[in-house]
Amino acid sequence: MTPAEVFHRMYDNDPFSQWLGISLVSVGAGACTLKMQVRAEMLNGFGVAHGGITFSLADSAFAFACNSHGRHAVSIHCSVEHTAPVFENDVLTATATEDHLGNSVSNYAIRVTRHDGAVVALFRGVAFRKKNLWE
Repeated sequence: MTPAEVFHRMYDNDPFSQWLGISLVSVGAGACTLKMQVRAEMLNGFGVAHGGITFSLADSAFAFACNSHGRHAVSIHCSVEHTAPVFENDVLTATATEDHLGNSVSNYAIRVTRHDGAVVALFRGVAFRKKNLWE
């Protein structure tokens, strides 16, 4: 399957990514860029986006990127640094790039930016690559 076919197969069965309202900007082998707008129900008690929102957007970009080679891949470790606040109506873009593609383990860096270009989160992900193929 092509990276785009894998993306659509995964996204069509991913109600959480759909709830986030993400849209695909681009997908290729080992890479994925997603975009979404922050809604009121995504804010925490301080009036800023809950940290789980940027984590989740980055995690989705990571998932689509690490599965783009046509093999099932699952996360085994993720971390995030929140570098700037995110507010209601902000448009976020998550760009996942592959740092290392191994036979069983792969590593990714995901950068989340706000519509004004500010970096709001830096995410790292490690995936385990199963032998199962996307068909």
